Amino acid sequence: MSLETIRVAPGFKEYLPREYQDLVDDGPFGRERKVSEVGSFKEAVEEHPMCAGCAMTLFIRTAIVALPSLENTVIIGTAGCGRLVLSQTAVPFIYGNYGDTNAVASGLKRGLAIRFKDKPKDVVVMAGDGGLADIGFSAVMHSWFRKERFTTVMLDNEVYGNTGGQESGMTQRGAILKMAPLGKKFEKMDMMGLAKTAGVAYIARVVPTNATRVANTIRKAVLIAREVGPTYVQAYTSCNIEYAIPTPKVMDDARMIEQQRYGFSEYFTDEAKSYWEHYERERRQVKGPDGESED
Repeated sequence: MSLETIRVAPGFKEYLPREYQDLVDDGPFGRERKVSEVGSFKEAVEEHPMCAGCAMTLFIRTAIVALPSLENTVIIGTAGCGRLVLSQTAVPFIYGNYGDTNAVASGLKRGLAIRFKDKPKDVVVMAGDGGLADIGFSAVMHSWFRKERFTTVMLDNEVYGNTGGQESGMTQRGAILKMAPLGKKFEKMDMMGLAKTAGVAYIARVVPTNATRVANTIRKAVLIAREVGPTYVQAYTSCNIEYAIPTPKVMDDARMIEQQRYGFSEYFTDEAKSYWEHYERERRQVKGPDGESED
C-alpha cells in the first residue's frame, strides 16, 4: 500500500464506493492520527468477525492507528484469532505458515531494504502466543539473534483460542482450560527475558487498558526497529471465550491482570535508548508551543 496506490485518477472518484472515498479523503494514510481521534476518521480496520468484547481486537485497532507510516508498512501473521482482524485491514497482510512468520519477515525486510533504499519500509509481525512462543519459537529467536530490523508483536491471550482451548507456553501455571482439564503443569515462558538475552533493542509489555500507552509503545517499537534492531512487544489480549470472561468484564479483567502480573514495562539497549532520546529531542524541536508540528 502507498499513497500512490490509493490515489484516484482524475474523474473517477465519484464512481468509487463511499467507503473508498472516505479512506482516501480522511484515512490514516500520509498523515499521523492520534488515538484521541479514533472514531472520527476512516480507519484502516473497521469490520471483522471477532468475538464480541475481544481485547485482541481493541489492541490491534489501536496498534494500526499507531503505525508511524501505514502506507509503508507490511504486516505478517499466521493462523490464529489475530489474522481474522489483520486480514480485514487496508494494509498489506502476509499470511505466513504457522511457525515461520519471523523467517518470512526476515526475508521481506531485507528485500524491501534493497528495493526501496531511499524509503523506510516497516515490517511488523503480529501473531499469537502459539504462533510465536510455541510453534514459531525457533524462527523468532533466530531473527532476534540475527538482529533483523523489524517488530514482533505477541498477541498473548495465554491459550490457543482459535483451536479449542489448548494450553500454550504462555499459559499461566495451574490454569484450567477445556483441553487442559487438570491444569497446566509448568510456568509461563519468559519471552521478555529471552528477548533480552537475544539482544533485542526494545522490549515492552503492555495491556490494552490505556490506548495512548499502547499506541506510544507500538510507534516506539517500529521506529527503533527501523534504525537499531529487532523490537518486541508482548500484549495481554485475553480470550474471553476460553477463560469465560463476560463481555462487559473484559476490561475489568485486563485491569486486574495488569495490577497482578502484567504491569507495563519497557527495556532499551544502550544503542536503542541513545537513538530514542535523539529522536525525541528532534521531535520536540519541530513542535510549536501548542504541541503541533510547525511548518
